[in-house]
Amino acid sequence: MSFFFEFVRDPMTVGAVLPSGPALAELATAGVPRTGSPIVLELGPGTGAFTEIIQQRLAGSGRHIAIELNPRFAGRLATLHPAVDVAIADARSLQDVLAQRGIGQVDVVVSGLPWAAYAEKSQHDVLSAVVAAMQPAGVFTTFAYVHARWAPPAQRLLRSLRSRFEEVVISRTVWANLPPALVYFCRRPHQVSSEVPPLA
Repeated sequence: MSFFFEFVRDPMTVGAVLPSGPALAELATAGVPRTGSPIVLELGPGTGAFTEIIQQRLAGSGRHIAIELNPRFAGRLATLHPAVDVAIADARSLQDVLAQRGIGQVDVVVSGLPWAAYAEKSQHDVLSAVVAAMQPAGVFTTFAYVHARWAPPAQRLLRSLRSRFEEVVISRTVWANLPPALVYFCRRPHQVSSEVPPLA
């Protein structure tokens, strides 16, 4: 299945011409512990660049739930990674997805969502749902493309992350990715109300 074809079919939900490369995948999934039995939630896995590395880090332990809106990507993901619990759903409904599985909170959230394609309200709703679903010591990782880092949607995302997490660390640039990208490591979520208005 062509990632590019899916981008052409629906660019607002796929959000990128190429899937994330191995170097970005390794860095973006670094928050997934290699020990214990963590519950990992993956948002927007696409063709599974991050999924494969998460599975390697878990090595058969813990639990891995992936929420993917594109049914073709979701079907391929479920076939390639039978140990992953794949849900075809919008990321904004992640709490419903978790509740259906008897999960209250998760330890790690790894996002491959195309934030630049999200309207302000949608971005706010997803991030509020993420924070509400995380353990107090949880880790959230997401990425941004370097060339778009100073664009209004990317700046809005960074402000939103800093308002919702006690610590937001920006990684080095992953030049090996096409296009080059960086990762946001967000720790210790503030349990804010979902009624908080989105940042301008």
